[in-house]
Amino acid sequence: MRWVVLILSFLPFFANAGYQRNVARPVDKVVFGTVDSVRYFNSTEIEYAKNNGLKTFLGAVAGGVIGHQFGGGRGKGLATIVGTVAGAAVTNHYVSQPYEMHDEGVDLLIRTKDGQLIDVIQDVDRQMIFLRNDKVRILYFKDGVRVDKDY
Repeated sequence: MRWVVLILSFLPFFANAGYQRNVARPVDKVVFGTVDSVRYFNSTEIEYAKNNGLKTFLGAVAGGVIGHQFGGGRGKGLATIVGTVAGAAVTNHYVSQPYEMHDEGVDLLIRTKDGQLIDVIQDVDRQMIFLRNDKVRILYFKDGVRVDKDY
């Protein structure tokens, strides 16, 4: 079962997080406008490892092999069982540790040349910082939207 604890998450708004530079792709539409307002924000997600069953199983096997090296007769069987349980428990503990994912986003409210307001939320590109009154272009693609400065 996957357990996810969200502290503050705007990840659904990062539809363009996979945006790549130096890749040609068809543009469906371009709209020019001016940034009416801009808001930068951070999101942090704490996520627990998922699909760790195989790792726990391998830890149990390794623990069983190590445990089998000790004892004799019934003691060897008991040591194997203890090693298997200990290996599974230790592995499960370490692979289940949470990790943090940090993302930065920008919320741009853009007034187009025909007076329409369009809001776009996208990932932050440190090479392209937006300010109020910046001239921009909204690029519409088949799979999303991207805002760039219009120079």
